[in-house]
Amino acid sequence: MSELVCIGTSDAFGAGGRRQSAYLLRLPSGSVLLDCGQTTLTGLSSSGIDREEIEAIVVSHFHADHFGGIPLFLLGSVFADERRGPLRIVGPPGIEARVHEAARALGHPLDRRSYDFPLSFEELPNGKEVDLGPVRLRAFETFHSPDSHPHGVLVEGSGRRIAYSGDTGWFDQLPKHVRGSDLFLCECTLDRQGFEYHLSLEELASRRADFDCGRILLTHLGAEMRARSDHEGFEIADDDLVLKL
Repeated sequence: MSELVCIGTSDAFGAGGRRQSAYLLRLPSGSVLLDCGQTTLTGLSSSGIDREEIEAIVVSHFHADHFGGIPLFLLGSVFADERRGPLRIVGPPGIEARVHEAARALGHPLDRRSYDFPLSFEELPNGKEVDLGPVRLRAFETFHSPDSHPHGVLVEGSGRRIAYSGDTGWFDQLPKHVRGSDLFLCECTLDRQGFEYHLSLEELASRRADFDCGRILLTHLGAEMRARSDHEGFEIADDDLVLKL
C-alpha cells in the first residue's frame, strides 16, 4: 500500500498550531521525505515514525520552514539512532553548502563530522531527472523568492505520480507541470490573493478547471486558511493526516 503522511502542513509561522512543511511518501519501493522544516523531528516522533525508515530527503527550496530540520535530523541519526542505512539528501544546486551553513549558524557544525552510514548530497536543477532508488524525481521551476532557489518536484514510483509545488505564487505553466499526477500536493498559504510568491484559495478556485489531476490537496496553510470552515470544495491537509494512494 502506498500512502502520504502529512508531518507538517502550516505556513512558516505555525498557523493553527501546526508544524512546518514535511511530507512522508511511503511506497512499496521505499520511503522519501518531501521537505524537512524545523519542526519535523517533533512531528516524526509524535507520529511514531522512525527516522531510519526515511531513505531520502527531497528539498523544495532554501527557506528554514522547508529545510531547517536537516541538521538535527543528521545529528539525531548519528547520536540517537546509530543509523547504518544510507541517506540521500536532494535539493536545488548548493544543497550541501546550504545545509552546512545552516548547521553552523544553529551551533551544530557538520563540516568535520564523520558518519557511520553512507550520506550523499545531490543537486536537482530544474528540468533534471534523478533516479533516487525508491522513486524517480524531476524538478520544475516555480515562482517564489529567487534567492531560495525554488522548485517543485514530480515524484514517480510504484506506479504512482505525486506532484509537490513547494512554495510558489501563480504562474501559467503550473497546471501543465502537474498534469496527470495521481496527487497534487499544492501550497495555498492565503485565503485571498495578496502576495505574489504564495498561492491563494481565490486564485486556485478560479483556475480549478485548468488542473488535470487525480486529486488536489492544499497545504502550507496560513492563519486565514486555517480559520475557514469551507475551502471551495478542495481537500486540505492537516498534521498527521494519512492519505492512501
